[in-house]
Amino acid sequence: MNKTGLFLSILVAIMAICSVYAYACRPSARQTTEATPVATPSAAAPTKGKVLVVYFSSPETDGVDASSGASRLVADGKLYGNTEYVATLISRKTGGDLFQIKTATPYPGTHKALIDAAKKEQEAKARPKLTTHIKNLDDYTTIFIGFPNWWYDMPMPLYAFFDEYDFTGKTLIPFCTHGGSRFSQTEKTIATLEKGATMVKGLSISRNSVDRSEETINKWLQRLGFNN
Repeated sequence: MNKTGLFLSILVAIMAICSVYAYACRPSARQTTEATPVATPSAAAPTKGKVLVVYFSSPETDGVDASSGASRLVADGKLYGNTEYVATLISRKTGGDLFQIKTATPYPGTHKALIDAAKKEQEAKARPKLTTHIKNLDDYTTIFIGFPNWWYDMPMPLYAFFDEYDFTGKTLIPFCTHGGSRFSQTEKTIATLEKGATMVKGLSISRNSVDRSEETINKWLQRLGFNN
């Protein structure tokens, strides 16, 4: 190889080495691109419409005194049924309107008579006559529905309630008070009855802890996106 050819070969080699070095020293896309945060979906997005808090409550009147019993409590100087109290706390936190499901025939106030009546209604698949009705359902997008767990199921007035209304397009959020059975299968039952609604995981509260449940309820609502 003559001197000119040797010189050109060396020059080409040097240029190649410089190119490789320059490429290796260039910042990578990973180093220069900021990471994009990934949104974590919540159990339910914050509601953009009105909230309705529906509940059925039939507190027992027997007990040690007028303000104690398995299904009622006193808060702020007022006597509440357990489910009524939970519904009231949800209403305060969400700004939702309260609606109580009431029946034409009142339930017994003593424990044994109440559970016996509830059992008979359940066995008969009864639909008790309701005396309260929602006149403006279209105004609401999110509906909380609360009830006590009776015999591992919803009280039969709830079945009459679901027979009356079509919640297609609504978001339903159940809550219940119980003596140890939590929801049983009632969440699935509601989802079956209201196939057109969006069901959100609900909250069950033991009757033994209703009087100190406010913090639990608030945290649950915050997880659902209610931050009032």
